[in-house]
Amino acid sequence: MRVEPCDLSAVAARQEIAAGRLSAEALARSCLARIDARESEIHAWAAIDPELWMMQARAADAVGCPGPLGGLPLGVKDIAATRDCPTTCGSPIYTGTRLPFDAAAVALTRRAGGVIAGKTVTTEFAGFHPGPTRNPYAASRTPGGSSSGSAAAVAAGMAPFALGTQTAGSIVRPAAYCGVAGYKPSFGLIDATGIKPYAPSLDTVGVIARSVADCRLWAAAVSGADLEAPPHLPVRLGMCRSPAWESASQAMRRAFEIELPSRMEMAGFTPVEVDLPGAFADAMEAQRRIMRWEAARALAFEAETYGNLLSAGLRAQIEEGRAMTWAEAVEAYALRDRVIAQLPGVLAAAGVEAFISPSAPGVAPPFSEGTGSPDFNRLWTLLRAPCVQMPGFSCRETGMPLGMQVVAPQGEDALALALAERLAVALV
Repeated sequence: MRVEPCDLSAVAARQEIAAGRLSAEALARSCLARIDARESEIHAWAAIDPELWMMQARAADAVGCPGPLGGLPLGVKDIAATRDCPTTCGSPIYTGTRLPFDAAAVALTRRAGGVIAGKTVTTEFAGFHPGPTRNPYAASRTPGGSSSGSAAAVAAGMAPFALGTQTAGSIVRPAAYCGVAGYKPSFGLIDATGIKPYAPSLDTVGVIARSVADCRLWAAAVSGADLEAPPHLPVRLGMCRSPAWESASQAMRRAFEIELPSRMEMAGFTPVEVDLPGAFADAMEAQRRIMRWEAARALAFEAETYGNLLSAGLRAQIEEGRAMTWAEAVEAYALRDRVIAQLPGVLAAAGVEAFISPSAPGVAPPFSEGTGSPDFNRLWTLLRAPCVQMPGFSCRETGMPLGMQVVAPQGEDALALALAERLAVALV
């Protein structure tokens, strides 16, 4: 059976281009054909210019598609500046706004040979108010947020990978709901310059893709980091339910407690329970407070000047942030610093270097219920930890995807990616 170019992973497409069996133009045409076929149902794109995409692809072909990303198209979440597409941040405040520069991650993608496909739909300012995007598995369900369009576009074969950002659970959760891979790097690994901030000490730039290897390819190309697998992987690998476990669905509980251990053993790992001290549960609320505190400041202009154009939910969060005292903010940051410092000791006590935790409470909820809870992601984002969402689990009742994420201490991105990639083999 012939595989369409748009259905290739980024790594496979790059190999085909390098071997001369595929051109960047042919890949672009295939992706655009898929967009024509499914965009009216999914609504993944905030802005797309087929002629501009094709022009970039032909230019890449003309010079031999150099660089690690030579000829590969990237969807860009619509909070990242792009000089040749509007940047609206999912808000009517910035409808049609064109900025004269690229965000650093976009500029570095171009420098690595990548092609900018267009802008993918984001929730309002990457917060909680949803955009129009639907889940490619079932249009009645949410794709998650805030990187809604990025996850849906990748899952539907519209682009091999797409830029995402995570402040609470905005990469891992939508990737899980849409059944694809997602990588939230350690905080700061990928430069956030030129991306509209929501909570600057939490906002993390990452990528959603078909496979873990695809995530590594893009992240290494734009960060310059060495993300190749370490020479030896640990045998013991933790299982952590996290403080959000009470909200896990029955399907997630079954997948985590029954299916996951057997898949881990198939991949050559020994499952080990990891229990978190009570301070980690308290840190969930610290993440919420920091997010509200920083959003009230990062979005001060919009709130003061165009408050009537903000959603009621975002206005409420900004008001909560404004109502916080300095002492409350300091307390939240201090708790964050304590749990970050404690995590290596928790892992050492369990005899593991990383662990697996659910990516979301369960399958994607109905579109009418919003973008889903980020509670299975808040803590790891606060800890500035690398998280790699692995596709491969599904709910037997609905057939919808379920997600699990590998989590490692801050700075251990290569380890997290390597563990997730090895586990992915057992999840096929």
